[in-house]
Amino acid sequence: MKDDKVVELKNPVVHDALTELLRGGARKLIMEAVEAELEVFMLEYGSRLPDGKPRLAKNGYLPEREIMTGIGKVSVQVPRVRDRAETEKKLRFKSSLIPPYMRRTATLNEVLPLLYLKGISESSFQEVLEPIFGEQAKNLSPGVISRLKATWEGELDEWQKRPLNKKQYVYWWADGVHFYVRDDDKRAVLVIVGVDQFGHKELLALEDGFRESTEAWLSVLRKLEKRGINCPALGVGDGALGFWNALDEVFPAARHQRCWFHKMGNVLDKLPKAQQEKAKLMLKEIWMSATRQEAYAAFEAFIAAYGTKYPKAAECLEKDKIELLTFYDFPAEHWVHLRTTNPIESTFATVRNRTYKVKGAFSNKTILTMSFKLMQSAQKKWRRLAGFQLLDNVITGVKFVDGVIVGNQQHDDHENDSSKNLQQEVAA
Repeated sequence: MKDDKVVELKNPVVHDALTELLRGGARKLIMEAVEAELEVFMLEYGSRLPDGKPRLAKNGYLPEREIMTGIGKVSVQVPRVRDRAETEKKLRFKSSLIPPYMRRTATLNEVLPLLYLKGISESSFQEVLEPIFGEQAKNLSPGVISRLKATWEGELDEWQKRPLNKKQYVYWWADGVHFYVRDDDKRAVLVIVGVDQFGHKELLALEDGFRESTEAWLSVLRKLEKRGINCPALGVGDGALGFWNALDEVFPAARHQRCWFHKMGNVLDKLPKAQQEKAKLMLKEIWMSATRQEAYAAFEAFIAAYGTKYPKAAECLEKDKIELLTFYDFPAEHWVHLRTTNPIESTFATVRNRTYKVKGAFSNKTILTMSFKLMQSAQKKWRRLAGFQLLDNVITGVKFVDGVIVGNQQHDDHENDSSKNLQQEVAA
């Protein structure tokens, strides 16, 4: 017998007339823009064949697909053409507005810097963006884009002067990201990301530098020092000596942690491909060990396995033995963050990919400004540090052995302080 009180609920389908109207308008704009693109393509490549017929002819559409926009999903179809010429390499129409596999639009703040790095001229921004963003893109004339770019440069300048004494930054991740810059292949963007006492990751420094020299990094660190930043408990970076030499000079109390991502790449490069898979597993066993003693044992096992036949690989690993295992003196909850410079690597992967494809087309200022805007956008998505409650213990110098705190009473006292800090943060 059914219970009369049980009611089956279904998700209602809500039809918003205004949204549907806007969605239809967006679809029309996109289709009109793509058709205009097609006409330009056919005029440019549509020569006549010997029999007088045009080489290119419209040939229907590719399968319909949906793109997620700011007003929901919009269905689009990209037209296709048939090349009648008797050639092995047939002409194919590809829309720059709706490229293959595009499924989602981004925000203007994310798209504009990326378009710069892709080599889109200022005069083309409105044409490229209006079909996707509609009203948002209508005012993007070349003059507006130029002023916007100048505004970004001003924002970067102000950001580079902001005071840094209002927070305490516990860990730093540092890296030099190299780009192809006009007439110069020796420039790098020097980046430092920090985590504050509440576990929030934040971009701290973004400067133009020559290679990754000690002088370039000294300039970056001295600027941070003048703006009131505290000495970090730990710096994380690759094996480039410039940063470490500068860190020792400006912030000598900071400890060093080498990035395992970079180190593994450097070691594996010195081994034959046939050996790399096994070696990778052995390297992973080192940094995944539960204690420093177990890590030392795994370390020695790798040296024993490869030291005789591949001494360069063994030397590359062994020279940073101490600095590769510093993370054992910090909370185990933080290890996943401290073993690599991933906050920087993952963010700059997109930027590096785009500048490589159009290498040599950018000035130092353009690279720095666009990188700043993209890092600002990425920063909003960075996750809070796991185990952030333990940062207060690190700040006050509580000792950790193999990731575990030494002294329960100290731990309780500092946890109470952490709770107070968090309450203050929430209240703010």
